[in-house]
Amino acid sequence: MRGVRPVKNGGPTPFSGKLRLPAGTADFARRGFRLDRPADRSVLENCARGFVAGFNAVAGWRDPHDALARIPDEERGFAYEGAGMRAALTDLATMGSAGALAKLLAGPGSGYVHLVHVGYGWGLVPSRLPVPVVLPRTPLLRWLALDGAGFAEVYFGGIAAAKRRSRSVGTVKGDARLAGCGRALWFVESADPDGIARAIATLPAAARPHLWAGVGLAACYAGNAGETRIDQVAKASGKAEPYLRQGALFAIAARFRSGIVPAHTTLACRRLFAAEPDEAAEWTETAADGLKERSDPEAYLEWKSRLRKLACRPA
Repeated sequence: MRGVRPVKNGGPTPFSGKLRLPAGTADFARRGFRLDRPADRSVLENCARGFVAGFNAVAGWRDPHDALARIPDEERGFAYEGAGMRAALTDLATMGSAGALAKLLAGPGSGYVHLVHVGYGWGLVPSRLPVPVVLPRTPLLRWLALDGAGFAEVYFGGIAAAKRRSRSVGTVKGDARLAGCGRALWFVESADPDGIARAIATLPAAARPHLWAGVGLAACYAGNAGETRIDQVAKASGKAEPYLRQGALFAIAARFRSGIVPAHTTLACRRLFAAEPDEAAEWTETAADGLKERSDPEAYLEWKSRLRKLACRPA
């Protein structure tokens, strides 16, 4: 698998337990991302390093939560995302008998349920093998794995990957992956609103709202966006702002559920919604009423549609 190295650290299977993500996975220079914004690059590379650390920390699966608890608070969500990728590989290698996803979602992992599902979608995407994304069996949140797959595509393949993925716009799975592509653009462009807007403008019009949803998620979760930049991103999204706001709500809810809400998430929440994170997180619960036990794609679409309406209601 590209970018993944074998190591001698044991694990549940020869395949999944001996893989290691190299530190260079988080290096923007190696990825071909923007390097002219050093402050933003530093913050976002740190997020990527958290992902790498999480993937590598749980190689043995003896006590994944203990290993992940050693990672700094603000990066722990990314670490659980990385662990989610390893869970996917472990379950794939054992045909599900390892129960890696269930173990990761148990106990402290329940606070990172969104990130784990996103990470699960990375799976074999870095290998660029033409295989479908394996979705977890979890109702509703299972579709977040497609967001993770879209992110991985662009993280390793750049804007060209986003262009290829845009061909699938108009399908539930395609639109979900496009949101992940948009989230990755926050990293590719080192959190530059103008650069992101230019990149999205080169893609089909029908794909742009879903891409902006991903941008909103990244801006509020990964961060390094002050008030001015949040305003710039919202303005740049234009008619797609309801989608950007929906993505932002996903991010705020994920941060709030973990119990660790960094200052940049609170600031973005207040700026976009004139609300505190706990209130905005509750909107995502309200929007999911009657949908949480459904695993069909229509439920996921309805959830996001409800959130867009809530996100744009008068303050």
